[in-house]
Amino acid sequence: MQTVHLDSKYSKKIDQAFTLGSLVQNRLSRENDFVGAKTVRIHNINTVPLVDYDRTASGERYGTPTEVGDTVQELTMSQDKSFSGVIDKGNNLDQCINKAGKFLGVQMSEAVIPAYDKYCFEQLCQKAGCIVGSAEAISKTNVIARLSAARAHLLNRKVPVKGRTLYVNTLVFNALVDTDQFKNLDKLGTKAVANGQVGEIFGAPVVEVPEELLPKGVNFILVHKRAACAPEKIHDAKTHIDPPGISGSLVEGRFYYDLFVYAHKADGVYVDVTTDSTVKVLGKLTVAAAGGAISGEESGATVIYTTDGTDPRYSVTAQVGKSPAGGKDVIVKAYQKKAGMFPSPVTEQKLTS
Repeated sequence: MQTVHLDSKYSKKIDQAFTLGSLVQNRLSRENDFVGAKTVRIHNINTVPLVDYDRTASGERYGTPTEVGDTVQELTMSQDKSFSGVIDKGNNLDQCINKAGKFLGVQMSEAVIPAYDKYCFEQLCQKAGCIVGSAEAISKTNVIARLSAARAHLLNRKVPVKGRTLYVNTLVFNALVDTDQFKNLDKLGTKAVANGQVGEIFGAPVVEVPEELLPKGVNFILVHKRAACAPEKIHDAKTHIDPPGISGSLVEGRFYYDLFVYAHKADGVYVDVTTDSTVKVLGKLTVAAAGGAISGEESGATVIYTTDGTDPRYSVTAQVGKSPAGGKDVIVKAYQKKAGMFPSPVTEQKLTS
């Protein structure tokens, strides 16, 4: 049985499919190396207070020394996808192999890439640093205000303008086209067709996303490239010629990928959602200052908290429950999540007892 590795024979086709077909690829970070590892632990250095230098102090003129610590985020890849297709032998072996290559192109563009993008958008929307829900639908009269709120959120958290991408659904794009603020649509030309970009606003390229790839209710996602990563550990394909039981070619492919939002850069991901009876953004929890009891959760929701100052959405120290072990000056951070809904913002409370 002969084996032809299509990832080598048709490598240009695979590379082009991910580069040109995917709306996510090349717009997110690839800073962390997952080669040879399923899990990567990211350590983020914490800062210490900046104080006035004391020239008259007998000691510690720079201030009281504070231990420099770090927070840890653990990223574990989970999406290990594959496909297997049979191509019956034609007139000769070469035609069979060529047909396998054509099949690979179709499989990539119609199955692999859409599934990859859909998963990435779902994860961005679930792990975003800021998810804002509104019962008011997007329209020409409010689209700029909604986008301005996203821009202000990133600006106030010092997220650079360069490197941002604005992903929008068709409703938002149609509303934008009618506004004076929407720029550069005609200047992009064929480049816009190649990478999905259809314009630019507030310094961010605008990428229109098919409705089926975005979670229900999501209007737009404003994301900075370095706020999230979409690693691909494996993306290859091969064909087996005349394997046992098959007269022809067996084409197989495997794709191992995931998407993560970095805890220390989560404010670089902003999601706008229109809520209704079927789409809900969970509300903030209440943490009692005395004792730390957590309340206000949605029925069936999971409450997750930390007591070490880390963000429970991303922290390795996060715990499930509503009764954290407290104590005076302990900082409790908590949020809730539930399948089929968007997670709540994080509630932070410094305990008095």
